[in-house]
Amino acid sequence: MQENKLKTITNLFEGREVRSMWNAEIEDYYFSVVDVIGVLTDSPNPRNYWNMLKKRMKEEEGSELYTNCVQLKLKSKDGKYYKTDVLDTEGIFRLIESVPSKRAEPFKLWLAKLGRQEVDNV
Repeated sequence: MQENKLKTITNLFEGREVRSMWNAEIEDYYFSVVDVIGVLTDSPNPRNYWNMLKKRMKEEEGSELYTNCVQLKLKSKDGKYYKTDVLDTEGIFRLIESVPSKRAEPFKLWLAKLGRQEVDNV
């Protein structure tokens, strides 16, 4: 995948940053997994949560969701760009199913709204 075909977008869900990239060619988003987990769980270290979730999913469920992850360079809080695990919209919905959260339904609605806005802008 060529990153130059992607548009970087920072969206806010309930005031929390969710880094993403829009791929106009396929009309789909790629969302930072760590940001989504942070929003859903309020974990003090969403990166550790993601690492443990990947391990649990592989051991207990046989799920290979993390193999569908790609790494794209997203801007970090320090202003630098780092490769970050991202999932497309379908992958994020599958991730949400694996993370117990009272924010799951509002987050799903928010995702649908974002996708609709981007498609309408094309």
